[in-house]
Amino acid sequence: MTTAAKDNGLGVLDGSQLRLLRAFDAVVLRWADAWGAPEFRFPFLMRCQDLDTFDYYENFPHLGLTAARLDPERLGALLAQSSRPVERMPAEVMEPTAFALPSAACYSVYLDLAGSELAAEGVLRTTSGTCFRNEDHYQGLQRLLGFTMREIVCIAPEEVAKNHLVRAKAAVAGLCAELGLDLKLEVATDPFFDKNGGKARMQRLFPVKEEFVVNGLAIGSVNYHRNFFGERCEIQAGEETAHTSCLAFGLERWVYALTDRFGSTAAAVSALESVR
Repeated sequence: MTTAAKDNGLGVLDGSQLRLLRAFDAVVLRWADAWGAPEFRFPFLMRCQDLDTFDYYENFPHLGLTAARLDPERLGALLAQSSRPVERMPAEVMEPTAFALPSAACYSVYLDLAGSELAAEGVLRTTSGTCFRNEDHYQGLQRLLGFTMREIVCIAPEEVAKNHLVRAKAAVAGLCAELGLDLKLEVATDPFFDKNGGKARMQRLFPVKEEFVVNGLAIGSVNYHRNFFGERCEIQAGEETAHTSCLAFGLERWVYALTDRFGSTAAAVSALESVR
C-alpha cells in the first residue's frame, strides 16, 4: 500500500484509503442531513482581508500560508542563474498577494452569511474543504500540511448554538462506541480568540474548544465561538447577534485511527458500513 505521507506534510492516499475517507465522510453527511444542514462548497482560497477581519494574523501568524503570484520576469532571471531544480522560490520573485490558504473550513460559512438576518432558529450548514497549516513538523496522516476538514456549522441564537454541540458530542461518542474506539474528550486551546483577550478568559467558565482524542491523536473537535463571528460578519439570528458553533473532523486522521483500530482499510470500511 502507498505510504500515506512524507515528513514534508505532502500526503498521498491510495484507493483503499480514499474509500475509507469517503465512508467516514458519508456517516457525517447522514448526520448533517438528519439535522437539516445542507451541504455547501466554497472556494479553495480566501481573501487575506477576510481573514484579517477575524484577527487571524495577530493570533496565528505561525499557521498562515498565502497563495502568491510569481513575477515572470524576475522568475526568469532567477532560473537563468540558479542550479536546477529550484528548491525554494525566494520572496523577491513573488508579487504581493491578496489570497490565503485557509486553516479551517468554517470561515467561509460565516463570510457567506455576512450581513444576513436569519430566522430565530438560525441555520446549519456543512462543508468540506482542503485546509492548510504551517506546522513546525509533520507526521504521516496524523499531521499534514494540507488536509481535508469536514464541518457541520451552526449559526443561531446562543442556546441553539450550544445545543448543537451537545448533539454533536453525543453523536461522536455513539459512533466511537459502535466502532470500539477508546474516545476521550479533552478541553483544548481555542483557535479563534487571542489567549490574552476577554473572550479567552471566559473560556474558563465555558470551554470553547473540546477535542475528540483517540490514542493521543485529536481526530475532531467541537467549537463554540460565542458571538465573535456573528459580530464580525454582522449576522443576526432573530433579535440577537448570531452565535456560532461547529463540529469539525480531520478526515485523514480518521483514516489513520480507523486503520489502526481495525488493522486494514477494508475492515474499517466494513465497520463503518455497518454503523446504524
